Amino acid sequence: MVDASIQQSINVADLFSVKGKIALVTGGSRGIGLMIARAYAVNGVKVYISSRKKEACNNAAAELSKIGECVSIPADLSTSEGRAALVSEIKRREHKLHILVNNAGASWGATIEAYPEEAWDKVMTINVKSIFMLTRDLLDVLARAGTAEDPARVINVGSIDGIKVPALDNFAYSPSKAAVHHLTRVLAVRIASHNMTVNAVAPGPFESKMTEWMLKNFRETVEQICPRKRIGRPSDMAGVALFLASPAGAFINGAVIPVDGGLSLT
Repeated sequence: MVDASIQQSINVADLFSVKGKIALVTGGSRGIGLMIARAYAVNGVKVYISSRKKEACNNAAAELSKIGECVSIPADLSTSEGRAALVSEIKRREHKLHILVNNAGASWGATIEAYPEEAWDKVMTINVKSIFMLTRDLLDVLARAGTAEDPARVINVGSIDGIKVPALDNFAYSPSKAAVHHLTRVLAVRIASHNMTVNAVAPGPFESKMTEWMLKNFRETVEQICPRKRIGRPSDMAGVALFLASPAGAFINGAVIPVDGGLSLT
């Protein structure tokens, strides 16, 4: 006898639908954050984006509002005041939050001899501390959105530099992203009872402000090394972001998913 759950029809459109959900994407004004925000907005998600730079955040939200619903909430997540202001504004506007994408991040390149302490503190604060604090402070609105069948989703943006030793001298960045990956696993276990999942994506090279210098100088080398012989495209990031936020990803928890064409294996 066939199990009743198996007998249910599986419709691809429903399986990957995120329509009607509410999301917050930090660092959503450019790069990977903007790719994710655009994927959500065009597929029926009400998207809030935050960014330290007010003008860039407002401009990105205005552009995304042409294809969906997007609201700008500028905030500096490197400070407790900035995080508190973002949390307060989200809770003022929304009773529940279905998706939290912790994407805001920073990097700092310098030789080991010249690497400043302020760089280490800045990168670790934004890349690791702010993820934990923001998730902690939004737990209540996330919990209200989540159900046993359709949990709320926390999606952390790590990096393949947290999986493999990077080629460039960004000494705080790669340990910070490794910490993001493990924090993802810890939170996945600790807050699952709140009807939410926590996963991470580990992007390889995508076009962004952070990778601008590297791609300008080493793009051909990177593409040659990558098994897929190219860098990431917006559709690659959109695909994994939609999957993790949709019913198709409801049973994925604590995963770190490389989105790199196999580059982290080389």
